[in-house]
Amino acid sequence: MTAPDKITLIVATRNAHKAAEIAAILPPRYEVRTLADYPEAPEVEETGSTFAANAELKACAISALLPGLVLADDSGLCVDALGGYPGVLSARYAGEHGNDAANNAKLLRELSHLGSTQPFTARFMCAMCVAEGGRRIAEFVGSVEGTITLSPRGEHGFGYDPLFVPQGGSLTMAELPAERKNAISHRSDALRRFREWAEQ
Repeated sequence: MTAPDKITLIVATRNAHKAAEIAAILPPRYEVRTLADYPEAPEVEETGSTFAANAELKACAISALLPGLVLADDSGLCVDALGGYPGVLSARYAGEHGNDAANNAKLLRELSHLGSTQPFTARFMCAMCVAEGGRRIAEFVGSVEGTITLSPRGEHGFGYDPLFVPQGGSLTMAELPAERKNAISHRSDALRRFREWAEQ
């Protein structure tokens, strides 16, 4: 599709951290709005068994109600030693949606029961879906490989960032400056693919 000078993009989230990250990664011509701008928009239950399925559920449901392009993502942490968990349960791993401290604490407890299987290899995954008028029109997947540290470090980022060390580095995602994190993250990988598609 040919991109106009200014593109209004509704990101189907009320997560301010996620929205800010997406807005920071995309070029300035993207006017990023979120569901906070549309208080009448419903919460869409993430009942899919994969990141891609959840992203599509959200994008299609919201785009059926609001005009223009809607971008939804579902992302999370997949730890090999835990069989891919927390995976699609990442945001609610400890039971309460969005409780980062509880989710991180549960992940560390689960890993501590495994004994000496370090390093704990893992990856952040992000699936994005673009929809318009209730129909999926494109989807993109991004990822970043790394390991889990048992000692949370860093004050930046959110979610599991204090526990995740990207491959080839020594700092956690939460220790990296925002610009560096946004250059290598799973979300930036998926957004790069989105931009390539949007600018064709």
